[in-house]
Amino acid sequence: MYSYYNENTIIYFDGAYVKASEAKIDLYGQSLHYGYAVFEGIRAYKTASGEVKIFKAKEHFDRFKRSCELIHIPYNFDNEELVKACYKVLEMNNLEEAYIRPLAFCPPNMTLKAASSTHVMICAWEWGAYLGEKLLRVMTSSYQRPNPKAFKIESKSAGLYVNSILASQEAKEKGFDEALLLDINGNVGEGPGANIFFEKDGKIFTPPPGNILPGITRATVIEICKELGIPLEEKLFTIEELKKADAVFYCGTAAEIVGWDSLDDHTFGKPFGESLGKVIQQAYKAKVLEKEFKREAIPA
Repeated sequence: MYSYYNENTIIYFDGAYVKASEAKIDLYGQSLHYGYAVFEGIRAYKTASGEVKIFKAKEHFDRFKRSCELIHIPYNFDNEELVKACYKVLEMNNLEEAYIRPLAFCPPNMTLKAASSTHVMICAWEWGAYLGEKLLRVMTSSYQRPNPKAFKIESKSAGLYVNSILASQEAKEKGFDEALLLDINGNVGEGPGANIFFEKDGKIFTPPPGNILPGITRATVIEICKELGIPLEEKLFTIEELKKADAVFYCGTAAEIVGWDSLDDHTFGKPFGESLGKVIQQAYKAKVLEKEFKREAIPA
């Protein structure tokens, strides 16, 4: 079967634990026809103590609920029960290091009205860093982030990711590793599935909420900067300003933290291995594994 599951894989589906290969959905579902669904991406790690922990499960399920509410998908689920279900799915599939995917989707409805009920599914699989381990060659996409007046872009909605597929595929067809999307005003937005940070003169910068999906990993990077005393500013900036950066990185639950090699074949002023981004990458890994991280690792 697919790499995500096999004939023995167990998922959580509307309160029951069933084989993924035997689970059934309705082909007339509103989510299938219109992309009217919400999902989350969450990671579990085997921590330094040997215990399997889901990183920031509460924050992810809070966003899961909020995303549904923003686009009027009924949310009648108990988040604490869903977190327990995640751990049960990990246990039943013998997973320790895993990516977890909750999905809220809607029953048959061929109208453009809000759903009256919702299904929920939780699956998990082993998945390495989504964008790999090497530094990324990124290109500025011809696609923009959607207009925030046209959609609730802070909702992690399934249909919104068609935009991400188009941008990412365009980049790969042109020989790059990933895309960078601008917002409707021509400022830097985010990647198809990751938020962006850059370093300049000992300070970290990232776009503010408004035209981006403010990620859980993004919030964790901001948290790490505060803990380590790294100056950080949320601001709008252009491609021209970004190309003058000392170093750049993407972050996201699937991607974790991954540095850039170049943007549109333009390289940056500092090797990523000597950047604050590298320090943040190391601190992030220590945080998810619940290991001690020493502040003195920050380069001068």
